Amino acid sequence: MQSKHLDKGVNLGNWLVLEKWMSPELFDGTSAEDEYHLWRALDETARRERFKVHRDAYITDRDFAYLASKGIDFVRLPVPFFVFGDYAPYVGCIDYLDKAFRWGERHHVKILIDLHTVPDSQNGFDNGGICGVCKFHKNPEHVEFALSVLERLAARYRRNPSLWGIEVLNEPVSPEVWNLINVPKHFRAEDPAQAEGSEPVPTEFLKRFYMDAYDRIRAQADDVKVVFHDGFRIKEWVGFIKEPDFKNVVVDTHMYLVNRALSAGDADLDVILAYIASQFGGTVKEMSQHFPVMVGEWCIDPYSKKAAALVGDAKLDALQRVAAAHLNAWEGAAAWCYWSYKLHVDDPARDMWDLLKAIELGFMPAGLSEPQAKAAKKQATTTSGRAKTKRQ
Repeated sequence: MQSKHLDKGVNLGNWLVLEKWMSPELFDGTSAEDEYHLWRALDETARRERFKVHRDAYITDRDFAYLASKGIDFVRLPVPFFVFGDYAPYVGCIDYLDKAFRWGERHHVKILIDLHTVPDSQNGFDNGGICGVCKFHKNPEHVEFALSVLERLAARYRRNPSLWGIEVLNEPVSPEVWNLINVPKHFRAEDPAQAEGSEPVPTEFLKRFYMDAYDRIRAQADDVKVVFHDGFRIKEWVGFIKEPDFKNVVVDTHMYLVNRALSAGDADLDVILAYIASQFGGTVKEMSQHFPVMVGEWCIDPYSKKAAALVGDAKLDALQRVAAAHLNAWEGAAAWCYWSYKLHVDDPARDMWDLLKAIELGFMPAGLSEPQAKAAKKQATTTSGRAKTKRQ
């Protein structure tokens, strides 16, 4: 079930779904840490002006042209549950999604629509719209609203030649990741009463929701690619996501080195490179035997104090090797998608999260065409050999 062509993508994070760490200036004058509280901290005039200025400038036709020149095949475009503008007090953004499809068609860059937030959140993360709250799955009205949004998105774009697919829901949190991150502590809720009853998303609920979402999308678009996030529990989908129950389906998994750091602590570069090869590459290879896999979010941040202490050529070499190891690990996947395309942050420690800067600084290949991908693979293989020799 593996794809012969590896689609290469990047996330257009922080455009239509905001994350404070990526554009802190948008939260100026408020104490809000997430979109939910930002919208409520601004009056109607300020909401419309602030969001319009941001949405008009953050991503434009030029960005699609640039990405096409770098060998990017598609973008993963996070959209909020209020994309259609029918959920007060939020202002919708469907016209910007329409623009993205026009730009994508012009520059031959396809679009994966990613439903990134839902009412009362599916993870309690800042990227889920409201910190510390995770109760979406407990409210049938919220569930129905999300399903209707997916249905409307499928109906609107099903015949658009730039549609790569529709992702049903971003990062519904598992009990393991909820505990590993300690969501209530790390993403502290502004209103503890609002967060009361929050919990990780149960697998049984997620299976029902995915089946319902698939049916709703298929009723509008029989052949569109449907993407399911693994909910940080990829092996639990073996035997469930299979033909003929599901056709043209891809499982999205997000692989960040932060989880290694949280569970095992700091490490030197050789340990990190070995982890990428064995854990990331091994998982992609194993799971691709059961269903097409895409790595929908990843970046080259090693999450290592030892790596962060490197400077100059040593830093450049280390990050190039981390980048090459990741690209090599994704071989056999259906697609990968970097997080993220750009940040509005003047902080060198964040440069690894910004594809524009990562390319400019030489951390990532200047383009992602087939010859460059092969060069990255060769570099990763050489790196792996050096690490093995050193351990021996």
